[in-house]
Amino acid sequence: MDRTQKKEWVGSLHETLGEVGLVIVTQYKGLTVAEMTSLRVKMRAAGASFKVTKNRLTRLALGGTEFENLDDLFVGPTAIAVSRDPVAAARVAVEFAKTNDKLKILGGSLGNQRLDINGVKALAELPSLDELRAKLVGMISTPATRIAGVLQAPAGQLARVLKAKADKDAA
Repeated sequence: MDRTQKKEWVGSLHETLGEVGLVIVTQYKGLTVAEMTSLRVKMRAAGASFKVTKNRLTRLALGGTEFENLDDLFVGPTAIAVSRDPVAAARVAVEFAKTNDKLKILGGSLGNQRLDINGVKALAELPSLDELRAKLVGMISTPATRIAGVLQAPAGQLARVLKAKADKDAA
């Protein structure tokens, strides 16, 4: 990489860090290309991304962002997982790390709140934004469904009583 490519890379990463809500720092030592590809595909499907980083350049890109508190984690072969959704990248990284011990989660940051390994794992257990929205819609629509059922029940009972009376009179 020459100097201009490095500047472009730092600028691109800095811009990306300004747009995301969560950054997770990992070490990937020993992962094969197929495993890295699998992880990237899972991240992309969850709305996140996974990038191998150059430590010195990443520290430069962190400057001026809310993720500056992560610069001491960039030692050795590191990669970052980023997402706008505060749960997506954490969930995929933790699930992948459970099945593959070569991926080590070093920590992360949710906005300017630094997370240790346990914090990232706790974040991964939370429901995603889409799941929370679905639960909220379910909670809002459930009372309406119950009200409709309650209102229909007396009419149905009245119709059954009238039908029974009509059947009795016809017999």
